[in-house]
Amino acid sequence: MITVENLHKSFGKEHILKGLSTSFEKGKTNLIIGQSGSGKTVFLKCLLGLFESNEGKIIYENKAIQEMDEEEKTNLRKEIGMVFQGSALFDSMNIEENVMFPLRMFTKKKKSEMLERVNEVLKRVNLENVNKKMPSEISGGMQKRVAIARAIVNNPKYLFCDEPNSGLDPRTAILIDNLIQEITKEYNMTTVINSHDMNSVMEIGEKIVFLQKGNLAWQGDNTQIFKTDNKDVTDFVYSSNLFKKIREVQIQSQ
Repeated sequence: MITVENLHKSFGKEHILKGLSTSFEKGKTNLIIGQSGSGKTVFLKCLLGLFESNEGKIIYENKAIQEMDEEEKTNLRKEIGMVFQGSALFDSMNIEENVMFPLRMFTKKKKSEMLERVNEVLKRVNLENVNKKMPSEISGGMQKRVAIARAIVNNPKYLFCDEPNSGLDPRTAILIDNLIQEITKEYNMTTVINSHDMNSVMEIGEKIVFLQKGNLAWQGDNTQIFKTDNKDVTDFVYSSNLFKKIREVQIQSQ
């Protein structure tokens, strides 16, 4: 579990995050959503420790990042898996080498042990016999699954995903959403997903944090988000044509 208490982040005179307090639960898919400029990316980077907050605390289990020494921060990084927006696979490495990279960095396993683990996670994301292929030789959806395999190869406690469906067709995006949710429950991880995709909210939004201009404007789950009377939330939810039509049907049936 990750707990956030009164988090503030500024860059010079620009106040980006304005006293956020929330929590992200273990074993659930937690989504951060909001319009462009709402502070989602800055919030995610603060959670990862890439940005230092100006005020407030980010608590992993029972220890705040702000109170950790360098050794504790290093140990925390070993417990974090990350799926980047563009997959961020190394072009010069084949699939096997890409997935093995965190094992080489953070463990002292034998090559045979690392290879066994790589094959386990590739099988889990439904990618077998692709070890020697290069990233350029597989599709965008397959690249995303490789990125997920790499993120979980070290059995992380925490999984962060930045726009995991970016650039994917709707069908593949749903498959990636469901895969992330399944793995979250299997590993009992605390998963935090930065997203603008309402389909993801519908599919896997077990905890949703909605940001508006750096403030926590609303939080709930994917059953509650369609019932809220918060105008900022409803404007965001029904901004796409699909959900506008859903809204029209709801209004007509009332």
